[in-house]
Amino acid sequence: MTDQSGAATEGIAPREDRRQQPKPPKTQTMKPETAAKKLGIYLPAAPESFRAGPVSRDELNTLTANPPQWLVALRADGPHPRSEVSRRLGISNSGLARHGQPDVMTTDEIRALLEAPPAWLMEERRRAAQARHDD
Repeated sequence: MTDQSGAATEGIAPREDRRQQPKPPKTQTMKPETAAKKLGIYLPAAPESFRAGPVSRDELNTLTANPPQWLVALRADGPHPRSEVSRRLGISNSGLARHGQPDVMTTDEIRALLEAPPAWLMEERRRAAQARHDD
């Protein structure tokens, strides 16, 4: 018997394939804190089932694409984390802290501030607008 080059291969066993076999892809997971931040929700207000363990990337994508009722309600009514409160008020996170405002607010609390803006909020909105203009 001969191989493709014409050399005799009689009595020679084929070599064992010792290349590393591909590994199955690992499921990427994240802490509930990270998932809550990506979803823009306040973690302590989320259900225990969400807070209990790691959240996979696939679960996060599913929550984003097809949010369950608890997530829809939490996004609509709050309580909202600091980043969402400052975004809705049109100011920076630092602006909330400078004026001693709580880190967590409901939609109704945010709406009340927007309907009758206090002096500190107007000042922070001007400051944020100036910062955007300077960039």
